[in-house]
This record gives sequence, C-alpha cells and structure tokens, in this order.
Amino acid sequence: MDESQLEKRPQEPPRPVTAASADADLRASDADRDRIADILREALAEGRLDAGEHSERLDRVYAAKTLGELQPLVRDLPVGRDSVPAPTPAAGRGYAYAPDPSGENPNLVGILGGAERKGRWRVGHKITAVAIMGGVEIDLTEATFTSPELVIHCTAIMGGVSIKLPENVTLRGGGVVGIMGGSDVKAFEAPDANAPVVRIDGFAFWGGVEAKAKRGKKVKDWTKKQLGD
Repeated sequence: MDESQLEKRPQEPPRPVTAASADADLRASDADRDRIADILREALAEGRLDAGEHSERLDRVYAAKTLGELQPLVRDLPVGRDSVPAPTPAAGRGYAYAPDPSGENPNLVGILGGAERKGRWRVGHKITAVAIMGGVEIDLTEATFTSPELVIHCTAIMGGVSIKLPENVTLRGGGVVGIMGGSDVKAFEAPDANAPVVRIDGFAFWGGVEAKAKRGKKVKDWTKKQLGD
C-alpha cells in the first residue's frame, strides 16, 4: 500500500470509553448499573424518553449481568459525557450516597386492589402510599438508598400498608395517626449513626400501617463498594 492510499483513508474519530465500548462479556458492577441509570434519568428529564420507556429500561438495567446487556439501553441516547462520576465516600461515615439524590419517589395507590414496589431499585427521598379498601406493599430490602433520609407518607382507609426494611437502617415511626385504626411500626436505631433514616407518617382510618425489619437483609454499604473491599 503506497502513501497516497494511506492519505486517502478516512480518519475514524476516537470512541469514548464507556460501558458500551468495553468487553461485552465482562460482569457488570453496581457502579456500571448506576452510571447507566444516571444516563437514563437525564434522558427522561430532557424528554428523550417517556416515563414508560424510562421505567422499562431501568428495570432492565438492574437485571443486567454483563456490560453487553447494558449497552443497548443507552445506544440511542447522546450520552453527553464519557462517564458519570462515582460516588465519593464521606469522611467518617459508614455510608456514602450517590451524588444525585433523585432516585424514584413513587406514588403507590391500592384502591379495591393492591400495589407494590420491590426488588432492586433506586429509592429517593419520599414515597407516598395510599391504601383504600386495598393494600400497598413496599419492600426496601434490596433497594439502593440515594438519600440519607426517606419519608414514607401513608394513608390507610379500610386497608393496609406494609413496609419491609433492611435491618441496618434506622426506622422512626410515631407519625401515624390512628382513627379506629392504628400502626405497628417497630422503630429501631441502626448501629451506624450515619446509616439511612426511614421516617413513617400519615393516618389510618379503619386500617393499619405496619413497618418492620427483615432479618438477614442489609442496605448496601456504598463506601465498601467504592473502595473495592
């Protein structure tokens, strides 16, 4: 091949180093999944994805096992930057939270039926649960906490709200008003004073609100994950 042929060859632009250009067979880490989730959240805010598409892709993100499974979820989106900064551990804290505390803040409504949120998901700072002649189940035992405090507002009218938590978060109740109804919130303090705090308030009319820890389930320790321990 002569020099003239080399000069005519088009120059290929450098590819950004992202999960998409990595070895597709490599196992995805929690940081990889969170990076893709941040890109999807930004796309939702910009109107590139609607709520249904965002929810569907987010479910696939946290079910992904390899980088190859994550790649198609952002292939049609202008990423805008090569990567999302990793969470920085906070000095003197047992837990460090994601830099963007805008996890999901769902409204769960069970009217003459049921509603639930469970599995692996990123929970934000607020959940609203309404159970009217029905039930709402909130399972946070596998959730990623993105805010140091989560408030769950409960309304139970001839229905019930059930909340399951990891055993190493702080649970504070006492904010549920019962009118011919009541609450069973088993408050406890986490050993780490800086662990996530979950507060429960609202009211129960001929209904109930229950919250308790699930033994053996623990919230993810971001500091250890980031340090690779």
